Amino acid sequence: MIRIRARLGPGHTSIEVDGHEGHAEQGRVCAAVSAIAQTALLGLEEIARQHPDLVSIQITEEK
Repeated sequence: MIRIRARLGPGHTSIEVDGHEGHAEQGRVCAAVSAIAQTALLGLEEIARQHPDLVSIQITEEK
């Protein structure tokens, strides 16, 4: 089961994606969710790089 939690508030948004789906259609659902989440993250990183005075991004890697 893949779980996606989004929190929306005045001036902030957070999205958390976790879990794994390894059954339906040879894992294609899991791959699709992962690809969309990673693409969004890469896009936000690029915006922060282009506009460091307006956008900052902090990414932490859990082990």
